[in-house]
Amino acid sequence: MPVEVKLLSATQFLLTTLVVKLAVVAALATMLVRFRQFRRILLTEQRAWRERLVFAAALGLPLCGGVTARLLLNYNASDLSLAGPFLAGLIAGPYAGAIVGALVGAPALLGGEAIAMPFAVGCGFCGGGLREVCPKDAIWRFSPLTITDLHRHAWRMLSRLRLDWHVVLLAAPVGLELLRLGLGLRFGPHLFHMQPPNAWLAVVVILATVLSVTIPIKIWNTARIEHRLQEQEKLLLSTRLEALASQINPHFLFNTLTSISSLIRSQPETARTLVLKLSGLLRRLLRSQEHFVTLREELDAIDEYLDIEMVRFGPTLAVEKEISAASLDVVMPSMLLQPLVENSIKHGLSHKIGGGRVTIRSRRKGSHAVIEVADDGTGMSDTSLTGSRTGGIGLRNVDERLRVIYGENYRLQLVSTPGHGTCARIEIPLPADAAQRATA
Repeated sequence: MPVEVKLLSATQFLLTTLVVKLAVVAALATMLVRFRQFRRILLTEQRAWRERLVFAAALGLPLCGGVTARLLLNYNASDLSLAGPFLAGLIAGPYAGAIVGALVGAPALLGGEAIAMPFAVGCGFCGGGLREVCPKDAIWRFSPLTITDLHRHAWRMLSRLRLDWHVVLLAAPVGLELLRLGLGLRFGPHLFHMQPPNAWLAVVVILATVLSVTIPIKIWNTARIEHRLQEQEKLLLSTRLEALASQINPHFLFNTLTSISSLIRSQPETARTLVLKLSGLLRRLLRSQEHFVTLREELDAIDEYLDIEMVRFGPTLAVEKEISAASLDVVMPSMLLQPLVENSIKHGLSHKIGGGRVTIRSRRKGSHAVIEVADDGTGMSDTSLTGSRTGGIGLRNVDERLRVIYGENYRLQLVSTPGHGTCARIEIPLPADAAQRATA
């Protein structure tokens, strides 16, 4: 039994073509905005000639391919010879719009459509002319929702007797589509157009043209907003890190100067040595303005701090390092270990009879670097441990910097046993490539 083949009516075919056309527009706009150079062009309003040419080529070449597909394959949905040049002019200026118009008009001209190139170039200049007189923020606010709010914009314009640029931006593609339909009726095959069989389908064709312009603007503006939000988040993070780092240096300086003041009368030579070593450490801190350093650089800074503590405590203070060579190049926040070492000496060993030992360990564990600062001092109870993490400036600062930089899952871990000592442990996530090398 033969299968009956049902063909689309002219109305159904036109509606299907228009829907696919909008899908093509959205897909092209989404693909273009994924390219970093194209996205960077969207972020600035003042563009050099090279950027305008890049924008015109990035948009014009795919549109030229769409017109070619329409001529060779009879795929009408890929033809954006009106919306494309107008959009290019609106975003990048009249010359970019004219270039895109020439690119999309060239294959049509070769195919015998004599009016195609002048019309496409004219659409580009029309969009570019609007860009020259229209506020830039009004262009980026031009979206598909403008159509639904058209009555509000029209009423605002009439009641205040003031030009509403959204109405102007909406009227331009509507007027161009009406012009194309009129030229199509007059010159027939010399200009491609979708001739609607009745008035309501003519409205649908015009609506599709407006959406072909507003959908890319909406997609690109969303990308611009996301980029600006990311830049603001980076700036906020940098500012917060600056504030946290500024807490560490005064805290460390205050504690060290307090130690020096207690030695001035009883051990003036020791106090003088401490001042000299402190000045050297401060010079190092002033020279380095980096928020992140390698573990090797952080250990060098710790050595200078320990020189000061060695002078204070003498042979009663012993320091050991168990550093894995694979972890020396791990990048970490600067001045992260100094508060941990200071806490071990001040709270762990200063009250212990007979001195004690501080051990600094580091190793790689999977996709993380694990760093520990342990002492064999007096240790702390659970209550004191909680109070030292939340009340002390140094440990609280370390904990907050870890959470700000790496997220809430990264915190300072303290384990202490009264009479046996305390261990402070931090984990630093490794970059993906470094983690792969570590596990290879």
